Amino acid sequence: MTPHGTRRHGTGRTPPGPPRRALPGLLKKLATDRLALMREAADLGDAVRVSMGPKTLYVFNHPDHAKHVLADNSANYHKGIGLVEARRALGDGLLTSDGERWRAQRRTIQPVFQHKRVAGQADVVAEEAAKLVARLRAHEGGAPVDVVRELTGLTLGVLGHTLLDADLTAHATVAHDFEAVQDQAMFEMVSQGLVPMWVPLPHQLRFRRARRRLREVVDHLVVERGGRPGGADGDDALSRLIASTRLDAAGPRAGRQRLHDELVTLLLAGHETTASTLGWTFHLLDRHPEARARVREEAVTVLGDRAPCYEDLRRLTYTTAVVQEAMRLYPPVWILPRRAQGADDVDGWAVPPGSDVLICPYTLHRHPDFWDAPERFAPDRFGPDGGGDRPRYAYLPFGAGPRFCVGSNLGMMEAVFVTAAVVRELTLSTPPGHRVIPEPMLSLRVRGGLPMTVRAAA
Repeated sequence: MTPHGTRRHGTGRTPPGPPRRALPGLLKKLATDRLALMREAADLGDAVRVSMGPKTLYVFNHPDHAKHVLADNSANYHKGIGLVEARRALGDGLLTSDGERWRAQRRTIQPVFQHKRVAGQADVVAEEAAKLVARLRAHEGGAPVDVVRELTGLTLGVLGHTLLDADLTAHATVAHDFEAVQDQAMFEMVSQGLVPMWVPLPHQLRFRRARRRLREVVDHLVVERGGRPGGADGDDALSRLIASTRLDAAGPRAGRQRLHDELVTLLLAGHETTASTLGWTFHLLDRHPEARARVREEAVTVLGDRAPCYEDLRRLTYTTAVVQEAMRLYPPVWILPRRAQGADDVDGWAVPPGSDVLICPYTLHRHPDFWDAPERFAPDRFGPDGGGDRPRYAYLPFGAGPRFCVGSNLGMMEAVFVTAAVVRELTLSTPPGHRVIPEPMLSLRVRGGLPMTVRAAA
């Protein structure tokens, strides 16, 4: 893309952007290569205006811009393109809601992620990590195993036991169903919600089946909880959601729908991002054996042959840096879409009301002004001597502002413990010639899974 000139608009300038003749190519990239679209926008500058048919996107790629949109003036920015359209697929859960409904949902779920409670779940995470190691070891010396599928099983196990006090192993289709949900959400974004849900396109039929099965899973969890002594009197997320929706002012039917939406969102967000982060972590360690050796050495030194405990988090410093660097290169939340409610001025750039605004951690994490050799995998940049003067908003793996990811502490503990436990015992390697390709959906996942061979740690 080559930029055209700027002009005055209101109190600020209109950002530059590609000419209108670039529209067909932009629409194609929106459908087929969204990361390339974001990289090309970032190449034009820190503030870019992209007209795409009926929508105009304002792409901001500077830490100061991210701070303004996500934190300082966050009240002016509601959820935007992609998530608005995804509401037809996901409903009005914590991921897609806004305003007072979102604040109420956040208040309901926040206590589940308090520091003390997360610390108390360390044993559960360590146990699920040990189960993952055992499952992977069963493939030692054999054909490649899809590590992403195994990691999804792990993260669903952690989510079930830590947040829902439930065993999700009986619901083996959940991960597959969420793929159909994400496919539909992305289709809603690309088509801008103009295709009716009843049109029998193959992916829409898959989505409708997946939505029906997810509703059955949610209903089962609620019925099973109701059959226990004490019912919904616990302090886990499921109990809190049941209690918060039981007396919905709009009536029982609305309460049941809200419970469904919030549980589906929790199931999706609670497992997808951590599984993606771990997949990229193991891929990067495979490509950088010297970093893998350092993680193994640290795991052996800190843990010996025992399971990790919460106090080990502050000791597994290099492993933590590896996970942080994986999230820099492949942030699980790769795009933060917002929609301006009123006119705004972002560092001198005019944003009209109703505009779609994008903050893209994938490109922000590669900004050459804030990251030395940004494409290089360098965990030490998160060590004690790396990047101490970097702006806070140059790194946004969990978002920022009021909508900062509520589960970030649990997710980090899970990623660090699992990385240390697996690397201590096993070496995972991608088969020669296999291309690992990022797929930007609701999270930045590995396209088609991640086949890896398994052998004992050297």
